[in-house]
Amino acid sequence: MSDESHQQNGHERVPSRRRRRFEGISSRAYEHPADRSALVALRKLSGFDTVFKALSGLLPERSLRLLFLSDSVRVSDAQFAHLNDMLRDACYILDLEKVPPMYVTQDPQPNAMCIGLDEPIIVVTTGLVELLDEEEMRAVVGHEVGHALSGHSVYRTVLLFLTNLALRVAWIPLGNLAIMAIVTALREWFRKSELSADRAGLLVGQDLQSSMRGLMKIAGGNHLHEMNVDAFLEQAEEYEAGGDLRDSVLKILNVLPRSHPFTTVRAAELKKWAASRDYQRIMDGHYPRCTEDKHTSVSDSFRESAASYANEVKESKDPLMKLVGDIAGGAGDLGGRVRRGFSGFGGGASKEDPRREPRDARRDDEDPDADA
Repeated sequence: MSDESHQQNGHERVPSRRRRRFEGISSRAYEHPADRSALVALRKLSGFDTVFKALSGLLPERSLRLLFLSDSVRVSDAQFAHLNDMLRDACYILDLEKVPPMYVTQDPQPNAMCIGLDEPIIVVTTGLVELLDEEEMRAVVGHEVGHALSGHSVYRTVLLFLTNLALRVAWIPLGNLAIMAIVTALREWFRKSELSADRAGLLVGQDLQSSMRGLMKIAGGNHLHEMNVDAFLEQAEEYEAGGDLRDSVLKILNVLPRSHPFTTVRAAELKKWAASRDYQRIMDGHYPRCTEDKHTSVSDSFRESAASYANEVKESKDPLMKLVGDIAGGAGDLGGRVRRGFSGFGGGASKEDPRREPRDARRDDEDPDADA
């Protein structure tokens, strides 16, 4: 779609027309390696599209489309026109040929999603529209268009279906376990796909500070004057590095039921990517093209994914990830390190509290086992 055709449509004054456009860009340019490897493998899988189209009869997609059409507001030139401009902008910048339908639905919880098997639809809540300013919202719309360009909406729809199915068959022990295993794997992939979409949002908005502000508002509400980007990112570092092995296990348990990474983690990951050579190359016009997608190698994509996970382990400050790295590196005294990491379990104190009285200083009639 040319600049001239967009000017004829009367959108030449939209600010993002002055932003860089990525003509012919492949979603592989911004996808997280773990997300990209899964997508490349699925796209190469023979009969994959046929199977999912057959599944569409089982999934509530038509019902969802009718629900949003009947009980939400469809974005257009006549309704939420500023969102419609942002949507068309995002599709123009990422060169998504067909603009997906977008709906605003009444819900105070700030949220957005891209779902659909045959054709993606984008849904944003009133809570999100009311929370974010124009540039923050532009990044969110770009995030959802990134999902559409990558084809994430297909797997998001399947994830919703399987999650609902798991609830319905919870009384069947083995059936529920099998479905939950698939759901858990899908959630791990989907968390990585959210990092991909955050990158797409940055490519659309081309303003890192707006992306950061949006994430902070999603975490802390509309109190931007009370928040600070650097302090917010420090939280991510403290979360990553803090605690011992017990905290590492709790982090895993906390994140397992989530479809999105934690907000501070998303902010830190996006800032890291914005400072990377990969991002700069895209901004300079050097990126993979969608015309090359059919030539991508599954094995190469999996190698990139494995290398990405290995690098995450290597660079991580998390105690468990450090331990995993040491095991891979053949470090000694791992048993001792594990014991020290879990030293708080079982009621044993790792060291004496200096505020406690020495045992000999207690009165003879004091019961050492009495509650404080």
